Amino acid sequence: MTNQSTIDKLISMRLTPMADAFRIQMQDPDMKGVPFEDRFGMLVDILYTARKNNRLKKLIHEAEFEQPDASVAAIDYGHNRKLNRSLIERLATGEYITEYRNIFITGAAGSGKTYLSCAFGMEACKRFFSTTYVRMPDMLLHLQTARDEHTFTEEIKKYTKPTLLIIDDWLLVPLSADECKNLFEVIHKRRKKSSTIFCSQFRDEGWYERLGGDDNPLADAIMDRISFDSYKINISSTDPDRDISMRAVYGLDPTEAV
Repeated sequence: MTNQSTIDKLISMRLTPMADAFRIQMQDPDMKGVPFEDRFGMLVDILYTARKNNRLKKLIHEAEFEQPDASVAAIDYGHNRKLNRSLIERLATGEYITEYRNIFITGAAGSGKTYLSCAFGMEACKRFFSTTYVRMPDMLLHLQTARDEHTFTEEIKKYTKPTLLIIDDWLLVPLSADECKNLFEVIHKRRKKSSTIFCSQFRDEGWYERLGGDDNPLADAIMDRISFDSYKINISSTDPDRDISMRAVYGLDPTEAV
């Protein structure tokens, strides 16, 4: 069997990175003195790394992050913001995901909630957890449209299957009875099976009322399913008189995500 035949077969089996590495080995005279087992191990390592990188790229693409450049390493702990660095670094390990726990990220518009949630999402992808980012208004609209068109069962899977779901603009406006019903289905199916990050301008103490309060029996049910043993990160100002939006700090468009 010729080397070219081997390369062609590797390519036909969709092992192109391994084929390329083999071709490079054949062209490197120094490789002639390397034992077969070592050379073969190098080829396997290259293929393994390539496939992991491709999988990571696919997870990040499918997550549809609002801020795909977000990084835990680049989080700004200054600019008049109170942030619990030790907690953020601990959560970045993804431990909360394996424990099926949630994260509440709250703070004023422009405080950096979306960036922080996307940074957590990126870390989840790096650990090969399926992740989805969505704005709550969009999710509720899609779910109601699907219910009206009798495709609800399929649509809801977009929000129940990911290991990590990031819901931005959480309870930006009070919900209708139908919206609460659809939201409850998502929350209930994710309970004790996955993790959710909730980003809101409102502290969680006010979520019950925004879900309908005493007038909505689902308000209790939803809060009970998301609040137990959740981590809370409230982004607040060290000095309200010197408060500044993180959009202004980095020169972002004011219409971008909060």
